[in-house]
Amino acid sequence: MKLRNTISFVMLACMMATTQTAKAQYRITFNSTSITDGTYYIGQHFRDKYIISDSTKANQNSITFNGKKKLERGVYVLLDSKKTKMFDFMVDDSQQFGITFDEKKSNAGMKIKGSKANELMFKYMAKQDWGREQAKVINEKMKDASKKDEAKKEMDALSDEMKGYEKDYIQANKQYKFTQLIEMFSTIDVPQAIPAGSSDTNLRDWQVKYYRRHYWDNVNLKDHSLIYTPQLFDKMNIYFFNVLFYQDADTTTKYAEKLLDKVVNDSVMLRYFIEFALPKYERDTKHIGWDQVFVNLVKDYYLAGKCPWATKADLYNKQQTVDFLSQSLIGAMGQELIMADTNQSDNPADWISSHALPQKYVMLWFWDPDCNHCKKQTAELITLYDSLTAANNKVFEVYAVGYESDVKKWIKYVRDHKLPFINVGGPNVNIDYQEAYNVHGAPTMILLNADRQIIMNKTLATKNVLPFIEQYEKEHPEQANRTPSKWQLEGIRRAKPQPNASH
Repeated sequence: MKLRNTISFVMLACMMATTQTAKAQYRITFNSTSITDGTYYIGQHFRDKYIISDSTKANQNSITFNGKKKLERGVYVLLDSKKTKMFDFMVDDSQQFGITFDEKKSNAGMKIKGSKANELMFKYMAKQDWGREQAKVINEKMKDASKKDEAKKEMDALSDEMKGYEKDYIQANKQYKFTQLIEMFSTIDVPQAIPAGSSDTNLRDWQVKYYRRHYWDNVNLKDHSLIYTPQLFDKMNIYFFNVLFYQDADTTTKYAEKLLDKVVNDSVMLRYFIEFALPKYERDTKHIGWDQVFVNLVKDYYLAGKCPWATKADLYNKQQTVDFLSQSLIGAMGQELIMADTNQSDNPADWISSHALPQKYVMLWFWDPDCNHCKKQTAELITLYDSLTAANNKVFEVYAVGYESDVKKWIKYVRDHKLPFINVGGPNVNIDYQEAYNVHGAPTMILLNADRQIIMNKTLATKNVLPFIEQYEKEHPEQANRTPSKWQLEGIRRAKPQPNASH
């Protein structure tokens, strides 16, 4: 009987030890006098959001996370009770460690116990902080002309020191995930001379193209763990909306697809990139041609069957959006609007056409008298319009559509402020202009050329309207001497003032 009890006790002890081990697959403790009561979280980065991995309550300036399942190796983030980022840390060489931090959460103030990976990472980041502070001091010294040469030498020496530090750090710590991230996401070295045999002659242009072509060279896009790092998100965000920012729609599409084609057979990576980029290209209201990029990417990936996660409903909605946006893309024919002016005549014969105007260019100006930005830019447009009229050089007409359901309020504003444009509005209109020109709010500006094609579908600052037209004619010299005679010959209504009314 005693033997049986002894065996049972031993078995119970082993079971308890096993259970304790299972409960302690990871144990991460954070200590700081700045920790207050409340719930804290650890999570992983995913694009510009966080995926929560665990949560716990603070206890006397300490937070401890325990888990039964090991955490994946990579970058994690500590979040406060409002799920606001406090700082990043690594799960790499150890799943049992502690971090003590100061009130400022400074990299230099981090004290690590039980994780060489985190010790090295915070040491590296503290060195980078130091380098940035030194650079600030030197930049201030450069403002003094008498110290400029001395400051330049100091900056060169600092640059050499920081490069040497990073090189030595990487060489000594290649086994750690953070080191691998540094290598993958380091800035591409761009050659300082055009290679022999190149047809390029402008060094700056060649370097820009080189940087775009080689931007992703160091990144292992087969590593799915990268999608949970801030480094991949930052690099992706900069690529789509900075490196490609100043390109035309075709060039932006070309280089966006160079990246997507690298991962086109990897649905995890393809989805990570394309689902981030598409909404920004679709919804942007400022940058010319980004809606075209959206249409191109949807056609070339979703509608081409390259996105296996997309449901039938997803594909239907994407097709509908493409069809809708395609009506107002640059190069598309602008749909003719025929609307009533401030007289609000019910007779269509009195309505005014957006296309049958004698000016070479037509600006469709969708505005709202209750919108402060609209009122400010409308006033600026009046100044420009009047100056061109006085100089007998009115190269464009403004077809101003009152984007206001209260017709009386719109008419009163037009008359009180003596708007000199073609002023139309109200319910008397031949088509739904919001759908025809993708108008989601005011102000919205559309420019049409002599053939009444859309040449610009984003709202420009008033000062940029004439420079835009000048640049357009440089790029399209055939348009420089074009006239809207096509519309006049076809007999479409000419805009004429109604008796006793302001347009």
